[in-house]
Amino acid sequence: GGKLMIKKLEDLIAKVKGSPKKRLVVACAEDPHTIEAIARAQGEGLVEVIVVGNQEKITKVAREHGVSSTFHQVIDEVDTKKALSLAVKLVREGEGDILMKGLVTTPDYMRAILNKESGLVPPGGLLSHVTVIEVPAYPKLLVVSDVAVLVLPDLEQKVKMLGYAIEVAQSLGIENPYAYLISSAETVSEKVPSTVDGALIKVMAERGQIKGAKVEGPVGIDIAISKESAEIKGFKGEGAGAADILIFPNIEAANIFYKTCTIFGGAKLAAMVTGALAPCILTSRGDSELSKFYSIGLAALLVGMRNNRK
Repeated sequence: GGKLMIKKLEDLIAKVKGSPKKRLVVACAEDPHTIEAIARAQGEGLVEVIVVGNQEKITKVAREHGVSSTFHQVIDEVDTKKALSLAVKLVREGEGDILMKGLVTTPDYMRAILNKESGLVPPGGLLSHVTVIEVPAYPKLLVVSDVAVLVLPDLEQKVKMLGYAIEVAQSLGIENPYAYLISSAETVSEKVPSTVDGALIKVMAERGQIKGAKVEGPVGIDIAISKESAEIKGFKGEGAGAADILIFPNIEAANIFYKTCTIFGGAKLAAMVTGALAPCILTSRGDSELSKFYSIGLAALLVGMRNNRK
């Protein structure tokens, strides 16, 4: 249907406001950045917030930063590990739609999600991090993977990563996204394994094994995001210079790309971990309150689309 394509993260927020509220469960919500983001998300009507953690500290930090601490529900648990597993349990049992990390370490957070008995990963599931980047120099949003979780994805993992990225792009109203498998060149060579993966995944898409996107690969980053470069190099692939999705060969490349966009390019971002029973927000301490806020919006948008498809 005539879905509006979201080209700015701010527009994503507007879209979420118009849909039924999702429940956000926050593990150990004691740090100021988290509290500011969730207070704003609740205040602007994006989500209903359930916080699990040290109630006294949460109230104190909220007061110190001049934000409301009246959340939909506050579950007082001073023990960090217990608070985290309780937050995961609420999402696992369907009491919450989205999980968010507060003042817990990333390894602990990931361990709780991955736990075979009590975690959130379905059988055969693969956790993959998806970042949506708004770069002022680019006319639309970029869906990028994987900057934070999968270190050196193999072919099968890249196919799953691509699937999640396609779903996120579709939730942004990008009906048939251009997906690019990034490498250092367009020529396929065994010496550069990511070029082989890129070529195979393109063939898989052509044979209908990957649905919902127009897939190109392997390509250098310039061809994916610069029409001029694509023309100079005579690259004829669909959507050249207008990629919606970038799948990187490894965590180093993806991480360098996103941090460079942020620091040199003044990019804004939203991010989450996909592949679990619910979107899991994993922002780093260095991330601004704004990117945490946008991440909540992105996760809510994805949940909304999934609910509509049921």
